Parts: sequence; C-alpha cells; structure tokens
Amino acid sequence: MTAVPHSPFGVHRVLDPAGDAVTLPQSARRLDASPQLGPDEVRVDVEVLNLDAASYRQLREKHTGPTGHVHGHSIRSEVLEIVEDRGKMQNPVTGSGGMLIGTVAEVGPQSPLGLRVGDRVATLVSLSLTPLAITDRLASWDGLSERVPTRGHAILFGRSIAAVLPEDLEPDLALMVMDVCGAPALVRRVVQGYVVRGHVPSVAVLGGAGKSGSLSLAAARDAGAVHRVAVVPFEREADLLRGTGLAEEVVVADARAPLALERAVRAAGGPVDVTVVCVDVPGCEQPALMITAQGGTVVYFSMATSFAAAALGAEGLAADVTMLVGNGYTPGHADYALSLLRGDAAVRGLFESRLAAEQTGHA
Repeated sequence: MTAVPHSPFGVHRVLDPAGDAVTLPQSARRLDASPQLGPDEVRVDVEVLNLDAASYRQLREKHTGPTGHVHGHSIRSEVLEIVEDRGKMQNPVTGSGGMLIGTVAEVGPQSPLGLRVGDRVATLVSLSLTPLAITDRLASWDGLSERVPTRGHAILFGRSIAAVLPEDLEPDLALMVMDVCGAPALVRRVVQGYVVRGHVPSVAVLGGAGKSGSLSLAAARDAGAVHRVAVVPFEREADLLRGTGLAEEVVVADARAPLALERAVRAAGGPVDVTVVCVDVPGCEQPALMITAQGGTVVYFSMATSFAAAALGAEGLAADVTMLVGNGYTPGHADYALSLLRGDAAVRGLFESRLAAEQTGHA
C-alpha cells in the first residue's frame, strides 16, 4: 500500500501518479491490486470479465488482419498486458473498461456495501477504476468476444457499487443487463421529466438493437414515450426489432452520416424530442444533434463519444439542446433494468441471442 491515507474512493490504491499528483483511480495510470484489504474494502474472486463494447471493438479492429481474420490470441495478449501493467482493465485508447462477475472472498469490517462472503456479485462500477489481478493468464479466453472467463481477484472500495446476482437469471445474462443498466434508468428519468411537464416526447435511439439501445427503447416506452424511432446500421438488426413493439419506426442508417441520418429520421417522424446515443463508434455526436428538435435533449451513452465534438457541434449547428452524459449510475438502475428484461419477451430474446452469439465467438 502507498502512504496516502485510506480513502473510500480508493485513492490510497493509486501508484501512478504518486505524491502531490495523486488522483482518483479512474484517471490513474496504475493501481495497487494487492489482495490485502483496507477496513472498508471487499475482495472478489473473479469469474468473468465483460469488456466495454467500445473497448472491445477497438481491440478487435486493431487485431484484425487484412483478410478479415481476427487474431484472438493477440487481443488476449493485449488485455493481459493492460491488466498486468495498469493493475486494472482500462483500455488506453478508449479509456473504458467493463465490469465483472465474481464471488465475495473477504469483506473488510467497515465495508458499507452490505456484501457477505460467498455472495455472487456483479460489479456496477467500471473495470477502469477497479484494482484487478489475473492469475490464469486468460487461458480460457479465445479473445473473440467481450465475455472473458478468467481467474483472479478484484478490489471494491467503500464507494463502489455491486449487486448480488439474481437467482432466476443465468449469471452471464444478468451481467449483460447490468453492464448497461445505467442507460434505461436515465432514459426513463428524462422521458418522465417531459411527461411531468405535460409533453409526451418522441424518442430516437441510435443503436436500438444493441444491449443499451434495446433497454433504452423499453424504458422510453415504459415512461410514456409513444413515438419511438430505432436507428440501426444493418437490415439484419432492423429485422430483430420489427414486430417487437419496442419502436414504431425502425430506420436503417449510418449514425455517423449526418445528412443521411437526418433525412431518414425526418421520414420516420423526426426531429425527435429525445435522442439517445448507444453506438460504440465515434462520429455520432453531430448527427445526433441534427435529428433532435430545438429545446430537446441528447443523451450520449457511449464511451466512444467525443464530448468536445458534441459541444462544438452544438455551437456550430446553433442547436438549442440539453446534452447529458450517461454516467452509468442512477439509484435503482440495476433492479430497473432487470425488471425490463423479465417483463418483456422481446428484450429478453435480444439479450439471449446476443449472449449465445458471444459464447460461441460469433458476436
């Protein structure tokens, strides 16, 4: 441990930078992942990591050869190198991490998290700030999906968040939902804000067939939005959504192409009051602004977002919109997301098919 006083925010685990430059674990370059606990910490024996979508996409694109072959062993080697070097899983390009499933191994006497030894939990804070050590060199992972079976340990701080896995859902399915549970909770809050003010908003979700996107559509419907537009990049994703009731309109368009996207959404009833960006590639900042009505709201719920591009884009387009950062935490977010999955067969089907694809390496 360092000489920095113990902190519920985990500052005492920051190794680099040190001294007067010490920072929070999220922005630190390197963390102390040693298993010895502070009084309010929890050690979790890791079973599965779930890499953030933007992070895994960047790694996959980097390690795809000219013929289109994905070099899974190279992805595995890079992830292992990141964890060993940084004491956490934080992609140095995207800055993002993911989350994990594990079993509580030890609980500090002053931990406020309410966890007990033996609890199977999913962490609801990013791997980009979670001290992590890998002991099996990722030997059971082929590098071909976001889901990473592994062995090791992680440390939760006094201000971390974790949820005990529900008994009625497969753990990997619950993990997929919890990985994006901040999105539907925030969308519900935004839509309800309009409804309370006497206006039923229209909503567009970029990446509507994905994990966060499908849950965001379900949350928008649950909160009272009666006109929902799902934007997807391919016809095969549109086919997944048609007939589910999640969206009245399903638009096939490139969310990075501002003019084409604006035309497509206008034809589907736009511009909309609320736009939710759930696309894990950069370049969607200004197109999202173009499909949002003046006085509307854009929720950027993607780690691929450039917030400088969003802010400057709004200025350049004279867009009078409220821009929100989806920060991944809203009180009760995990329970709400799981309730959407349990209560909607279409949402559950989308998640189960994606999980099956990831488990077979065909995501």
